[in-house]
Amino acid sequence: MMTEWVLVCAADDIEEEDVIRFDHGDRTFAVYRSPDDEYYATDGLCTHEKIHLADGLVMDNVIECPKHNGRFDYTDGSALGAPVCVNLQTYPVKVEDGLVFISL
Repeated sequence: MMTEWVLVCAADDIEEEDVIRFDHGDRTFAVYRSPDDEYYATDGLCTHEKIHLADGLVMDNVIECPKHNGRFDYTDGSALGAPVCVNLQTYPVKVEDGLVFISL
């Protein structure tokens, strides 16, 4: 399967230690900017009850789901404890000329 780089937004559209929702086709993603000014992307819905993670709270490299407070490390997608036990899919991200792209 061939991957493509998809434009998400301008790099400055995401504040440090924050997340935005990005919809592409019939899929939803969450795109993060870490405190270290790195960018990451995961599936946009919590693996527990399919709630939009972009409505959650970002703390360091962790996203907390707004529904049941399940937490994931958004740098590698790992579930950090109950009620979430299924990891998030992650996607490569690149920044070029001030624009953020994810590889799908």
